[in-house]
Amino acid sequence: MPVIDVQHDLDSRTLTITAEFAAGRERIWQLYADPRQLEKIWGPPTYPATVVDHSLTPGGLVTYFMTSPEGEKFAGYWKVTAVDEPRTFSFEDGFANQDLTPNPNMPVAHNVYTFTEQDGRTRAEYVSTYETAEGLQKVLEMGVIEGSSAAIDQIDTLLAS
Repeated sequence: MPVIDVQHDLDSRTLTITAEFAAGRERIWQLYADPRQLEKIWGPPTYPATVVDHSLTPGGLVTYFMTSPEGEKFAGYWKVTAVDEPRTFSFEDGFANQDLTPNPNMPVAHNVYTFTEQDGRTRAEYVSTYETAEGLQKVLEMGVIEGSSAAIDQIDTLLAS
């Protein structure tokens, strides 16, 4: 399983997940740069994603739905703030209404994804900083650690295919 460490800190409002993959950095980058590949790894296995918009460029927007086993759709968005391909990208990550507009009643995180390659393997660090400790606590209670870890763990299967 790729996830090797998970830390959260309410005082700094951060959630950090570290993972390692048996693939080069450019290959890992493509998982996020290609919307069809992103659909296979964004969201836990039982909540597959459907990417609607995808612009992994500064100022770009990514919108998506995750669909529950019962068919219920949950929308989200990324507002991309910085990109340094294939090393890192950052984005505001939020929940959306069904029309894909930001839901102001739900927490927003500023995410920084960093990929470091060594000996043909890639270490990924996923850092989410929430606007408030309450926002982080809310997503922790919603299962963000379990869901994110399960989503990231899907990457090995995709790399092997």
